[in-house]
Amino acid sequence: MNQKIFKRIAFALAIIIIVLLAVMFTLKKTEEEELVEYIPQEEISDEQYMQTMVTLYFKESTTGNLMPEARLIDAKLLVENPYATLLDLLIQGPKNETLERIIPQETKVNQVIFEKGIVTIDFSEEFIRDIRLGEEEEMKIINSVVNTLFELTEVNGVKILVNGEENKGFADQAVLFENIFQK
Repeated sequence: MNQKIFKRIAFALAIIIIVLLAVMFTLKKTEEEELVEYIPQEEISDEQYMQTMVTLYFKESTTGNLMPEARLIDAKLLVENPYATLLDLLIQGPKNETLERIIPQETKVNQVIFEKGIVTIDFSEEFIRDIRLGEEEEMKIINSVVNTLFELTEVNGVKILVNGEENKGFADQAVLFENIFQK
């Protein structure tokens, strides 16, 4: 009789162990299903991670008003001298077909210095040469530069030089660069 009882107990224990293992396996599988990682349809490339949005100001073709153009660029371009990079992008012109270049294409940025919240830009002579548009249109050129740089939070003022000289102006002398343009 002892042997019969022992066999029944061993059989019952084996059944209990099998049931416990089945329950544990089912629970573990349910947990794994809950922790399934979401994989996006399109992977984000390393290049996309290194891009940033900048805002440039150009003249709108139909109204003549200055309008912002958002541009996605490589963030590494802004590391060394973000001010010169933004100015170069302005000189290159807009990507949007409804906007037009406002700074003469031949213009060069000789030097850009940032000090105490003020960006001092030294443009080449081409920036002002042969420009006789009147005060309103010439101020759009200045505001294109100033508004673009003011998009950077650290910039509180912009000073414009031409070939290293202060107090220059456009060819018709309607607008002179004698003051710092403040935020």
